[in-house]
Amino acid sequence: MLTLTATQAAWAAASGSAVGFALALVGGGGSILAVPALLYLVGITDTHLAIGTSALAVAVNAFANLAMHARRQAVKWRCAGVYAVSGVFGAAMGSSLGKLVDGRHLLLLFAAAMVAVGLAMLRPKAAGGDPDIQLNARILPKLVILGLLTGLVSGFFGIGGGFLVVPGLMLGSGMPMLNAVAASLVSVGSFGLTTAANYAWSGQVHWIAAAWFVGGGLVGGVIGLRMSAFAASRKGLLNRIFAGLIFAVAAYVGWRAL
Repeated sequence: MLTLTATQAAWAAASGSAVGFALALVGGGGSILAVPALLYLVGITDTHLAIGTSALAVAVNAFANLAMHARRQAVKWRCAGVYAVSGVFGAAMGSSLGKLVDGRHLLLLFAAAMVAVGLAMLRPKAAGGDPDIQLNARILPKLVILGLLTGLVSGFFGIGGGFLVVPGLMLGSGMPMLNAVAASLVSVGSFGLTTAANYAWSGQVHWIAAAWFVGGGLVGGVIGLRMSAFAASRKGLLNRIFAGLIFAVAAYVGWRAL
């Protein structure tokens, strides 16, 4: 059984807390930091093991946050379900492809994905949309196609993919961003669970590290939610700061891979 030292467990909990805090505070992009944290702070040396572990942690934290949004009745369940189910097939394919790629090459691609996430966080978010949107024959095929594509990317890199799922749901259905953020958690959790299961089948999930990471993430998420009122008026600044952090980590990951 894979074990952790006390120092590694502390780093896993601290890293999970920081990611959970960032997700709650800025609303996305935080899970992209899970793989670098597991590799360079916790000390997991295998890229595929870090990706499988990250996917599990992302899935659990996503479903925990989904429960809070569900209590507020903000989730468009039918649209979210169609997007998630089609994306699960994409995540299964993407994670299978990811396991076949050499770890060093995968990290270089991961660094490029981090840059894309950072750029997405700098873009202004549209707030419009129809809050009464319902699943129909017109939007169904769009949700299926977009879900499949975002699931593929999410599974390949072992990330939540919320930065793709939220605009995908808005584009495919026309729902407002508030509902898209809530509905995206169904997909993020489903994609992460599919990816984690695929990696676990190959013995590439560090269960103990994942448990510490998830525990820290839940604590960080609670703290971040309590600070959400403070963050609401400073969202743009926080997004820019966090995007800068992602760019810096992307540069470090790329340098280490080279």
